[in-house]
Amino acid sequence: MARTTAPSRGTDTWRDAALVTGAFVVLLWVLEIFDSATGHPLDAYGVQPRSEDGLVGVLVAPMLHFGFDHLISNTVPVAVLGFLALVTGIARGLLATAIIWVVGGVGVWLFAGAQTTHAGASVLVFGWIVYLVVRGFLTGRRSEILIGVAVFLLYSGALLGVLPGQPGVSWQGHLFGAIGGAIAARTTSRRRPTSYAL
Repeated sequence: MARTTAPSRGTDTWRDAALVTGAFVVLLWVLEIFDSATGHPLDAYGVQPRSEDGLVGVLVAPMLHFGFDHLISNTVPVAVLGFLALVTGIARGLLATAIIWVVGGVGVWLFAGAQTTHAGASVLVFGWIVYLVVRGFLTGRRSEILIGVAVFLLYSGALLGVLPGQPGVSWQGHLFGAIGGAIAARTTSRRRPTSYAL
């Protein structure tokens, strides 16, 4: 007689994290395919600093890209870092992502140069990098510290993108995404109580 066992909670979380991240990546590609096929009308919905119409970009800009080269450069980091942000807790990862999304968008809207348009998932990428690096040290959980160290080793060079200098690159989006990641780590992380033997 065979006995079936229910999948572990950890397995469910890994699967759910992969499904949510994969669905988001697919959405990015569907939007860019539509945008390219229709003459790039979606590009106008990026964040336009201090413009009333540009506030829409706070909500949608991380899902939009200026062409396939832009999207391709973001696809792997979104897939890897988005998964890592969710795999230790879907609800916490989604909350962290929402904080990064809003802080990054509002920061760009308030402080980026006038008469510019900013879009792309790199605001999330930079936010997730900082979130994952900082989170483990705030919680003290070994698995999250290891994830943070691995992310730092892989992506620390990318953090130079928060500095101005590269034409056509929204360093403001990178900077405020990173700030959002730090805020998200502090907001969503609780340090595990330390036990002392008597």
